[in-house]
Amino acid sequence: MRPGDAEEGRRISSLRVVLQVLPVLLIVGGVFYDLLTPHAFTAIPFFTAAPLVAAPVYSLSGTVVTGGVALIATYAVHARYGLAADADTVTEVVTVATVAVLAAVINRVVRRGEGRLASARGIAEATQRAVLPEPAGRIGGFDIAARYEAAQADAFIGGDLYAVQDSPYGVRLVVGDVRGKGMGAVAAVSIVIGAFREAAEQEATLEAVAQRLERALAREATRRGGIEASEGFTTAVLAELPYGRGVVRIVNRGHPPPLLLHVDGTVRCLLAREAAALPLGMGDLGTSPDRADETGFPAGATLLLHTDGLSEARNARGEFYDPEARLAGRTFRAPGELLRTLAEEVRRHTGGGMTDDMALLAVRRP
Repeated sequence: MRPGDAEEGRRISSLRVVLQVLPVLLIVGGVFYDLLTPHAFTAIPFFTAAPLVAAPVYSLSGTVVTGGVALIATYAVHARYGLAADADTVTEVVTVATVAVLAAVINRVVRRGEGRLASARGIAEATQRAVLPEPAGRIGGFDIAARYEAAQADAFIGGDLYAVQDSPYGVRLVVGDVRGKGMGAVAAVSIVIGAFREAAEQEATLEAVAQRLERALAREATRRGGIEASEGFTTAVLAELPYGRGVVRIVNRGHPPPLLLHVDGTVRCLLAREAAALPLGMGDLGTSPDRADETGFPAGATLLLHTDGLSEARNARGEFYDPEARLAGRTFRAPGELLRTLAEEVRRHTGGGMTDDMALLAVRRP
């Protein structure tokens, strides 16, 4: 569940309760309005509004009953004055009856749309579970947590990616960001993750894993042709945690650098020692080979990999969220707590208006 989803759910639930009561209040209010005002005043707006309000929140039968009660109330308030068959009465009864029929039609359209939305949401959730499965909480002796925050409401997956793979050479990780949006980006995500899982098991070095990803994207771009062949790319950072060595090795392909959070609250940005390599898919534009940087990864420290949805999140004044500065001096009990905190703070920082997806992956050495 996203940060803020619980609060938003409560607001929606409260609004739904109000809407469910409102048709009854409108009909009762219309009757009292007619009783307490001169004959020249009409309560028809109350009676026509009731079935229209009921249409999106009631069942079809509830909408029909609401329309019927509104129709009866309209006739009854005119019959009270002995005007059951005059032109005004007939006109208002026909008006309410027409609106009641329209409300029933609206109800069917809304229900059909909700069914399609639920189906689409189910497909999106299944796609996310297949392409970006939640990693186990503990892999190779390390505590792991991952989180994906989609900028678009009801979108469960986009162009950001993460994966964790236990291998004979240590625990290997990747976090990346595919250029573009939509199903093309999702397809590229599945290619990168599939190639990573296979390469992480087979390749002896992290540099070789990066080259396998490069070749996989190059093959896909050639297959697709067009603009994808020349402009498609993926920024990514790969990390390797060799067993029993207390170090982390990193290959950065044009991606925001990881952060290393120490037990005393110190935060260190793991910048590449040399100029950052080109993103995956652009290897043919450069000649520099991949070189992994190695740094200490002491017990209790947490490695945070993220996409630019975190570091480039802006508030209303255009100020970026700076994770290195925000996390300095703070400690967290577990990787999952760290990611929840980051997601909540980014939502608050942007006022809930994130413009880019955000993938987070945290690994702690116990």
